[in-house]
Amino acid sequence: MIKKMGYQWNLRRLMAERDLFQTSDLCPLLAERGVSLSREQVYRLVTRPPQRLSMDVLAALCDILDCTPNDLIEVRAVKASVKKAAGVSPPPAPPVRRTTIRRPHT
Repeated sequence: MIKKMGYQWNLRRLMAERDLFQTSDLCPLLAERGVSLSREQVYRLVTRPPQRLSMDVLAALCDILDCTPNDLIEVRAVKASVKKAAGVSPPPAPPVRRTTIRRPHT
């Protein structure tokens, strides 16, 4: 049995608790800590859980919000678990489709 892990990204909630309601409020605070991100990058950081996060950004966020990484990221097991069958081979790959490129006659 394989347990699938997920996480909850709490940046927006922590910002709101500290009266930071605009993503643009975060840009100068990050810059003060040596982290330069575009407005678009900060917007994505606030509105979507990041797939990758640099330690510099994580440390700056923790300093700005006076929190720990555990406050920002809550790791949790996803309810659905995948049962791995022993000795069962994966389904065969779909057949390869060959394509011919024809040049126009010039």
